[in-house]
Amino acid sequence: MIKIRVLIENRKSDNHNNLETEHGLSLYIEHNNQKILFDTGASEAFGRNAKKLGVDLTQIDMAIISHHHYDHGGGLSFFLENNITSKIYLGKQPSGDALFKALGGVLKKHIGLDKQVFIKYPDRFLFLNEMVEIAPNIFIITDICNKYQRPKGNDKLMIENNGVLKPDKFEHEIIVVLKDEDELVVLTGCSHNGILNMIETVTQNFPNIPIKAVVGGFHLAGIPIEHLMPESSQEIEAIGSQMLQYPIKKVYTGHCTGLKGYHILKGVMGEKLEYINTGACISI
Repeated sequence: MIKIRVLIENRKSDNHNNLETEHGLSLYIEHNNQKILFDTGASEAFGRNAKKLGVDLTQIDMAIISHHHYDHGGGLSFFLENNITSKIYLGKQPSGDALFKALGGVLKKHIGLDKQVFIKYPDRFLFLNEMVEIAPNIFIITDICNKYQRPKGNDKLMIENNGVLKPDKFEHEIIVVLKDEDELVVLTGCSHNGILNMIETVTQNFPNIPIKAVVGGFHLAGIPIEHLMPESSQEIEAIGSQMLQYPIKKVYTGHCTGLKGYHILKGVMGEKLEYINTGACISI
């Protein structure tokens, strides 16, 4: 059994009023006697929530950052200050600075990771460019297929190199796969490559193995205005219908999926889909 605790997410339920929320994601996972931190949210808030939830960051065996954006790795400095041993796994570094661009370039915001963290703690990071089993039955996939359309919200996400802006191809995004007996649990951060592409990639790498659960965000919400979705309702419904064609038992989502996108998916996927708030604990 795999246990997952949501340390931070955009929202919280009524029974977790003492916890902080932010636009970010952080999950604490227990699997095969390994304690894993998947993403660190946008700030130190995940750490304060961890303490309230009884999660000891000093005992984390490994940390994994899903991609090089602040809302998934903004708490890295706090983690490194409080955990002096665990390695941190990421996809390869982008070729420049990650930016959010809107209004024809009038609005530009840096959304990448703090590079000073890599300078201060150079020995703690492992950048991957191929599929690796980092511990028994814990896999990181770096090459994601392009069978399906990627999220339209990616159009505002760029890489700047020497003043030149180019679309972010999200080659720095990874998929985490946990193998539990004869089933898989798939962890996504924001699914900038497209949740269907990520699921398809997992099925290609682990053929004929059922997926017990998919956990993460699907990048369907508008940024910065969440209720303005880049995809149409029909396009989101089609994503939900296609997910049902894969051998997946349960899907847990939140963060960049957005409430509006979630409710549209819920209408298609029913009980197979569940929203995970800050503080939620799921046993898979």
